[in-house]
Amino acid sequence: MAAVALRSCRRGLSQILSNGGLAALSSKRLEGDRRHKSTVQYASRPELPKLAYRRVKGKSPGVVFLPGYGSNMNGQKAEALEEFCRSLGHSYLRFDYTGHGASEGVFAEGTIGTWKKDVLFVLDELAEGPQIGQKEKKIMVGSSIGGWLMLLAAIARPEKTAALVGISTAADHIVTSFNTLPLEARKEFEEKGEWTVPTKHSEEGIYKFSMNFLREAENHCVLQSPIPITCPVRLIHGLKDEDVPWHISMQVAERVLSPDVDVILRRHGQHRMSEKDDIKLMVYTIDDLIDKLTTMV
Repeated sequence: MAAVALRSCRRGLSQILSNGGLAALSSKRLEGDRRHKSTVQYASRPELPKLAYRRVKGKSPGVVFLPGYGSNMNGQKAEALEEFCRSLGHSYLRFDYTGHGASEGVFAEGTIGTWKKDVLFVLDELAEGPQIGQKEKKIMVGSSIGGWLMLLAAIARPEKTAALVGISTAADHIVTSFNTLPLEARKEFEEKGEWTVPTKHSEEGIYKFSMNFLREAENHCVLQSPIPITCPVRLIHGLKDEDVPWHISMQVAERVLSPDVDVILRRHGQHRMSEKDDIKLMVYTIDDLIDKLTTMV
């Protein structure tokens, strides 16, 4: 299994991360970051809910962060990536899907297709390059279900995708999990009209998926055939992930057509990958890709 070389970076990133990760920057630097923290903006779309987003302008290649199911753009990974991109002068964009966080819409009415459209809108309309109106290829970083949406977006917009970084990628996972339930259990949930799944990541302690959500999600599954993505792909997954098994990242790696695919497994990593060393690994991986892409140019 290949792994990204986590080398000392020419831009001094190792010093930034060496003592306690991104949070250990000097107090002066942190004060500056708070003053310049991106502000929430809202993108209007004809007949669709407004999307909330935060954007930092900078050089190419820029980074776009895709959060997980029920999550939002203010999580630790999203915040850390903004600080990282700002420190190196690269553009960065994070946003909330329809029905999530500060965006409009009803969460329970969302589907994989709904959120895929959100990502494509962000790539098409919000992810500008260094020059006003300029479009550029982006590094997409997707967490959990954001990793699935990242793959769908890369298939739909190869001309706008520079590279992919999946964190606990949940490609097809909701559909696969339901279809592997015993037949009697599936029938019971189908009669109820929804599937309830225990989770530690919700205040209610469960996620509820309607049968319509599951049927719609089947239209977006990617693991049954080769995945037509040819850009560099990095997949980070924790072996102790109790929500999305790590072998899904291995399946993605096996099916992606790109010759440049690395899988990085963290022995003690859990689903959210939000520990200090998890975030450090994510940032180093993205920095390595930026270096690679810049060298290729």
